[in-house]
Amino acid sequence: MTTLSPYLYLRGLRQVDHTVFCVSEGQKTYRDPLSNREVPYSSGQQVKRSILDEMAAELSEGRSPVTFNFTLSTKGGKAEFGQGEPWSPCNPAFADQLIGGWMRAGKEGAPVKRRSPLSISAMRPLHPTLSGLAKESLTFDRSDHPEQHKVRVVDDQGKEVSTEEFISFLQSANRNQPMRLWIPADKVGQRASGLFVYDVAIDLRTLFSVSLNTFEPELAPDTITNLKETGWTASADGTRLICPKTRREEIIPALAHSLINWRVTSNQARTYSPQNTLAIALSSNANRLGASIRAELNEESDYKRAEPILDMVEGVKLYTALTAKAYIPGVVAVVDALDQAETDLKGRLLEYNYDV
Repeated sequence: MTTLSPYLYLRGLRQVDHTVFCVSEGQKTYRDPLSNREVPYSSGQQVKRSILDEMAAELSEGRSPVTFNFTLSTKGGKAEFGQGEPWSPCNPAFADQLIGGWMRAGKEGAPVKRRSPLSISAMRPLHPTLSGLAKESLTFDRSDHPEQHKVRVVDDQGKEVSTEEFISFLQSANRNQPMRLWIPADKVGQRASGLFVYDVAIDLRTLFSVSLNTFEPELAPDTITNLKETGWTASADGTRLICPKTRREEIIPALAHSLINWRVTSNQARTYSPQNTLAIALSSNANRLGASIRAELNEESDYKRAEPILDMVEGVKLYTALTAKAYIPGVVAVVDALDQAETDLKGRLLEYNYDV
């Protein structure tokens, strides 16, 4: 197989059950302009973070060390604590830096920036009608063993009320107080379900090389020196520094694995969904890739509804897992489809000539 294009494209189709992709502000959504529906998504940044976490775990390497900067000012006799910009090491010797890129700017030196060779989309619905949002309410219930727990009541002054006083109040008010807390849906947030797709474009030209451009530097001078001492070599035209072959052969299997097997790692235990991968498509043509995993409107339906389609398209390798048969009729699936996709992706990454 010969890679004619310096770009490689991957599309993945996943099935999601009643989960949340982000917990800090609840489930993220956007309004689809064509259907005017609110649809859930996982940001490209979150997908990228999950891929890099999976790759680091596969390599048995920790993520690159980050320096968190803070300022402590005592001007005017009053201490003030502020947060500065965190620093990454900006060193491609760390696999997650090489693949994920970096940016660092500050007073301590000239800014350096490397754009990641992976362009990663948000994970969003394959079609707006193939996703859904639901709200749920929760209860925090310990009423089955009241002797093990304690009810604490304070008055409007913050003073704790005795158990006898509280029981007297309950009797006078003709009510009880179980050890149960109701959490309404508007406090819990929304849950996402449906068929979701994500896309990754891999720039093979920069995947394992770093620019030596001094006008818009990617590396500090001392980092260049250290890399050369550990086996990094200059390209034939002297414009880039190339990662050693032995290191590439360590990273490529882990990268291929993580691009297919990553998981959103920031959702809560009570909203876990395995997010099964139904299909993976690989191609050097982004347009044909989109035709291989797509949705089509059902014209026979009395309302606009889409059907998921997995199609064999020339120039695209499509790998369909058995789990896809539960959602897409008529597909040809095999039990080791994802293993085959990983092997294909690894082979494409290994065959490219990076030493130019």
